[in-house]
Amino acid sequence: MRYDIDIAGVLIPALLLWLLIAYAASSLLHAGLRRIGFYRLVWHPALFDFAVFICLLGGVVYLSSEYLS
Repeated sequence: MRYDIDIAGVLIPALLLWLLIAYAASSLLHAGLRRIGFYRLVWHPALFDFAVFICLLGGVVYLSSEYLS
């Protein structure tokens, strides 16, 4: 597992890159779910968004460990 990613000579922690990818995916999913009215069915939207973000982060970390190492 790589803990640092070298981008143009600058070492970036891999977790930072994974967080940014998960945040972008979560934002797109949030916009889509809001557009179709899904949040009317959710009891606590902020908690739901956080849970989706954590699931996406776990998926990104899993996929990166499978395909990048």
